[in-house]
Amino acid sequence: MKKDSLIYIAGHTGLIGSAITRGLKSLGYKNLILKTHNELDLINQKEVEKLFKKERPEYVFVCAGKTGGIYANMKYPADFIYQNLLISANLIHSSFLYKVKKLLYIGCSCMYPKFCKQPMKEEYLLTGALEPTSEPYAIAKIAGIKMCISYYRQYGSNFIPVIAGNIYGPGGSHFNEEAHVIPSLIRKFYEAKRNNEKSVTIGGTGKPTRDFLYVDDMADACIFLMRNLEGGEIYNIGTGTSVSISEIAHIIKSEIKYKGEIVFDISKPDGMLQRCLDITKIKNIGWKPKTQIKEGIKKTLQWFMR
Repeated sequence: MKKDSLIYIAGHTGLIGSAITRGLKSLGYKNLILKTHNELDLINQKEVEKLFKKERPEYVFVCAGKTGGIYANMKYPADFIYQNLLISANLIHSSFLYKVKKLLYIGCSCMYPKFCKQPMKEEYLLTGALEPTSEPYAIAKIAGIKMCISYYRQYGSNFIPVIAGNIYGPGGSHFNEEAHVIPSLIRKFYEAKRNNEKSVTIGGTGKPTRDFLYVDDMADACIFLMRNLEGGEIYNIGTGTSVSISEIAHIIKSEIKYKGEIVFDISKPDGMLQRCLDITKIKNIGWKPKTQIKEGIKKTLQWFMR
């Protein structure tokens, strides 16, 4: 990937896409194709093909998709499976049709089986039933992963599928009730402190663990793979460690200097109890994460409260 290569970041306004865009610009990449949802509907096959025919990108990062936390997945299952299936299919197939040199497709750790052995290795994908609360989203993303591998096998398309941990950090509009864990908790504690509330209620037991990866580390890994790897294999991107929801809550409480109590609502679902990615494969080719969880949360809070 040369500095003057034409690069399309699908989903550049989202959490991961915006970080990849920042990362590429900081490295001197200037020929970036950036289209908002108002400019391009990725669910519309004709619009996507029209973009590829006109712009002819050489490299594609697929960061686009409908995402959210456990409650969003439970509330909008049809939207999650429909939109993500179409976005994945349209971008991957158009990349094939218009001879993209390399594509990187991003999946997530909820794609692994509910009772997956820990830490989760790439070969554990599709070895068991999925966690029901995130099943529609996971199925759509698994389809995207398998499309990349299938196009590589049949046509030699240089498509790289990756599975990310729980991404958090500055960027995107993720700080609401239906957000992922860390942004949702940041919003809860921030509002509780501002409103002098005596407690913060968190759904579930607080015991589930997740592999939390700072978004700039995620972007660094994606750019590293795009620059150094050929397609055809799945790579996990995470920290190789996991932290409980309870621990995250207490870190945020401390950083934000909230004096109230934390209450866990055990009537709410926990989702998958453990998610820790085995990152041996990506470490063996020269990449590892840089940001510790406390440092990452501190940076995220600074951005949120700026």
